[in-house]
Amino acid sequence: MLKKDLNQFQKIINIKFKNKDLLEQVFVHRSYLNENPGFKLENNERLEFLGDAVLELVVTEYLYRKFNNPEGELTNWRSALVKGQMLSKIAELLDINEYLYLSKGEKQSTGKSRQIILANAFEALIGAIYLDQNYQEVQAFIEKHLIVHLKEILENQLYKDAKSKLQELSQDKQSITPIYKVLSESGPDHAKIFKVGVYIGEEMINHGEGSSKQEAEQKAAEKALEEFIS
Repeated sequence: MLKKDLNQFQKIINIKFKNKDLLEQVFVHRSYLNENPGFKLENNERLEFLGDAVLELVVTEYLYRKFNNPEGELTNWRSALVKGQMLSKIAELLDINEYLYLSKGEKQSTGKSRQIILANAFEALIGAIYLDQNYQEVQAFIEKHLIVHLKEILENQLYKDAKSKLQELSQDKQSITPIYKVLSESGPDHAKIFKVGVYIGEEMINHGEGSSKQEAEQKAAEKALEEFIS
């Protein structure tokens, strides 16, 4: 059972769906169907697939029309807007979490796992709006709920990843480029965990862990940035 009536959700997004099943499908995670194989709707993954493409088109068109910046900069801005962390944040603001159909196990999920589910549901919602309404309606929805965050992204340079920011700060303050060294590897080949240290000169500033060297480097840079800024 859903915790809230879908009529309430339609009020939140200010869109009245013609096809209520299409809206309900937005919230159906595949794990729910594993426990409820006779459920009337399929999962939201096909809607997510469509919504991902629509989202990228709308954001790309907006940036193209509003800014004369080079392609590389626009690509970075778009990436910052459509990344999973941003989409899950908006999904939370829209209360999507309260409407999800999840398995008993997934209901307990938190952190990154839940963020992914929320981001995917947001993309599924975009796909559903596109199918049920029209391009102009989904364009207005994306501009209202997502592109509104572009100003914050630009002002705080959130389109730059942690490694890029750390390099700029380090070169500006100490004229040194940070380097990254693998400190350890653990776990089986299919699920390795890398521990990477970030060094400025001879000093290790911090370290991070991840399922790839790149992820561990980003985590290390994020932690090092906190020390630079504080």
